[in-house]
Amino acid sequence: MLIYKILRGPEWADLQENGKSAGAPIDVADGYVHFSTGNQVGGTLAKHFAGEDSLVLLGVEADTLGDDLKWEVSRGDALFPHLYRELRLSDITFIQELGPPDQKNRTKGIAF
Repeated sequence: MLIYKILRGPEWADLQENGKSAGAPIDVADGYVHFSTGNQVGGTLAKHFAGEDSLVLLGVEADTLGDDLKWEVSRGDALFPHLYRELRLSDITFIQELGPPDQKNRTKGIAF
């Protein structure tokens, strides 16, 4: 199952340059990298990235993360995937630049 991480342009550039990343500022503050399932990613975009551009959607195969991935209750009492280690460039199996914030369906064409 693919799980998804949304990064801002500079965060994505940092991951590419260093080969690993602790994630966005909220990830660093919380001590884990926040992910969303395909059903949750639209809500994550709306709640945390409204009005932002230069976003990249990254897909990671959940089964490859082993015990470092925990499913924990979060928004709306739903289980969300949280990665308790740095995100590695080698973890990523899917990359999609997201459209501008005024685009009605920023993730159009992505099969979750």
